Amino acid sequence: MKTAYRTIYGTPNVLDVREVETPVPGPGEILVRVRSTTVNRTDCGALFGKPYIFRLFVGWPRPRHLATGSDFAGEVEALGPGAHRFNIGDRVMGFDDNCLGSHAQYLRVSEEKPLTLIPDSVSFEAAAASMEGAHYARNGMNKVSLNAGDEVVVYGATGAIGSAAVPLLKQMGIQVTAVAAQQHHETVTALGADRVLDYIQEDWRRALAGERFPFVFDAVGKSSFGACKQVLDDHGVYISSELGRGGQNIGYAVAAPLMRGPKVRFPLPTDIPKSLELVTSLLATGKFNPLIDRTYPLAEIRDAYEYVASGQKIGNVMLSFD
Repeated sequence: MKTAYRTIYGTPNVLDVREVETPVPGPGEILVRVRSTTVNRTDCGALFGKPYIFRLFVGWPRPRHLATGSDFAGEVEALGPGAHRFNIGDRVMGFDDNCLGSHAQYLRVSEEKPLTLIPDSVSFEAAAASMEGAHYARNGMNKVSLNAGDEVVVYGATGAIGSAAVPLLKQMGIQVTAVAAQQHHETVTALGADRVLDYIQEDWRRALAGERFPFVFDAVGKSSFGACKQVLDDHGVYISSELGRGGQNIGYAVAAPLMRGPKVRFPLPTDIPKSLELVTSLLATGKFNPLIDRTYPLAEIRDAYEYVASGQKIGNVMLSFD
């Protein structure tokens, strides 16, 4: 089989595509023929090994998995001894933010990992694109008490996290003001945003004319608490998908109990099975359609990483294996 392959942390240049033996599933494992997967910000962290604390989870001093990849959608090809959750031929999807090694034609994975069946009529590509961004979106949203009718801001609504947050918030009855570049306003509106502001041609905060919100979700980690504080109400919460400059978001979150006015919370992501349960239910009913930017063949995986790391992607970047 063909697989992404690296032995050290580094830029996409440390990645190769190699031919290796197809793995044989062991006790409690299944063998999946991978049909689609994403290259995402989590994968970039596992490739670069940065921030360095990430290496405590994906391998120290070297990567635990030779292949990159944190999510997949595919078909069960074989069962190891004692494996019983799935049957051969089942269409399955899975995600692990500590890396699965899923950038490969075949994946051997424990049934104890967060895996689930792909809903009928949902494509492999849509299934693969529905997990990483939605997991982090859910874990940002659930750190704030929100009620139907509340109005929130999603800054960076075109990334994998932001483009998942918008429809997930709308499912809760939340009014969403999204911030995105002008050329993507139609796309973000189609996701369900009630209002879309441009951050390039104008100061999006001035456009809000004194409005105050209970929650600003910086889904790309490119803003800051200081920049967003003026649009938060007295009990408002700022959450970012990144640590912030110098890890400031962690510091602000620790100091939050001592602060008056708006605060920062840091969303430690947990409960992947709950995220999978949420997205599969929405996929099955057509209420969630993940945003897909482009697809690269496995042979061009370096280019895929370069594009994702550039910060230009819209929604999800996919890998194909045909």
